[in-house]
Amino acid sequence: MRLTRIKKRKKKRRTAVRLYRTKIMKKIILIIAIIGLSACNSSKEKNKIDENTSKEMISENNKEKINDTVPYEDSVMLLGKANRKGFQMDAFKNWFNTGYENYKVDSESLEKLKPLLKDATITVFMGTWCEDSQRETPHFYKILDEANFDESKLTLITVSDEKTTPQGFEEGKNITNVPTLIFYKNDKELGRIVEYPIESLEKDMLAILSGKEYKHAYAE
Repeated sequence: MRLTRIKKRKKKRRTAVRLYRTKIMKKIILIIAIIGLSACNSSKEKNKIDENTSKEMISENNKEKINDTVPYEDSVMLLGKANRKGFQMDAFKNWFNTGYENYKVDSESLEKLKPLLKDATITVFMGTWCEDSQRETPHFYKILDEANFDESKLTLITVSDEKTTPQGFEEGKNITNVPTLIFYKNDKELGRIVEYPIESLEKDMLAILSGKEYKHAYAE
């Protein structure tokens, strides 16, 4: 009888030990699962951070250079995409501001130009080293300003004395002389003024935008 009781006690102890071990194992498994989930989430967050950083770097690298300058003779020249802010650099502001302020826009032609310019986009190729560009570019900007032209529809490309850019913006555009002012409507070229106007900038623009026959200075 006593032996039987001892066996029963031993059996209960073994059962209790097994239950205890089972509980411990469950806790361990739960802890491992939590750690694994946390690590997974951390990895996902890191991947998100890496992905966002990568996107920012790509975005930064894809930004186009604007108003980039390179040495030219004893000064510098703009090269590539630019905007009017570039003309306020010390090397260019004298001729640009003087030309802009002194130019008197043909008001009669301007009134006719205003509605025609609304549907137009313009690309200007010019060289800051070129006297013709230095003369015509500030005049052209003043005409556009007085016509309330949307400057977001104007693309300004500054070229080297070989009429080229590092990015090849001139390719397929047949840029032989500067300035070259190209007028588009619905992505179709309407015409261009090359180096200097035949009559005046306003009248030449009016002829091109109104669909009249127009030949620039170097047209065959």
